Amino acid sequence: MANTTNLLLSLLLANLLFSSLIHPSESTAVHRRSTKSTSAAFINEMLYNHNMVRASHNLPYFSWSPTLASYARWWANQRRGDCALIHSDSNYGENIFWGQGDGWTATEAVEEWAAEGAYFNYWSNTCMPNRDCTHYTQMVWRSTTSVGCARIKCYDGDTFIVCEYAPHGNTIGQRPY
Repeated sequence: MANTTNLLLSLLLANLLFSSLIHPSESTAVHRRSTKSTSAAFINEMLYNHNMVRASHNLPYFSWSPTLASYARWWANQRRGDCALIHSDSNYGENIFWGQGDGWTATEAVEEWAAEGAYFNYWSNTCMPNRDCTHYTQMVWRSTTSVGCARIKCYDGDTFIVCEYAPHGNTIGQRPY
């Protein structure tokens, strides 16, 4: 188990280093809809946690998309006044997290979404009755390759985290993996 974990961590680090060498300017670019840059620590925390969930199903790792992160930040800023769990009308996949207070982390958001896996029945390709598992299925959708996220503090002091996914998952009639 320890060797598998070390291998996964090494692969993730190599992936992060490789992607920063190919597109070094993307991590510092200011995008049209962005009002604040996303920290490297937040990006790494989001990628690591998403990719650990994906690794448990032998799925390819996500890459970070500054474009998706910019859209996520734009949408989060639209919700700053009410912190409402309302989805945007984009064609991206989208997961939203709200937490009371400002101490919530990327890890906690991803853990919350991943916990919905307990409600997903792979064989029937459905969520359990009266349970949501679509945040989880979006994270493990095989054809989704990129993620970009943003975390803001709402006017009332609460935490709002949005992740955008491309291409989107949760296509009716298809299995996530």
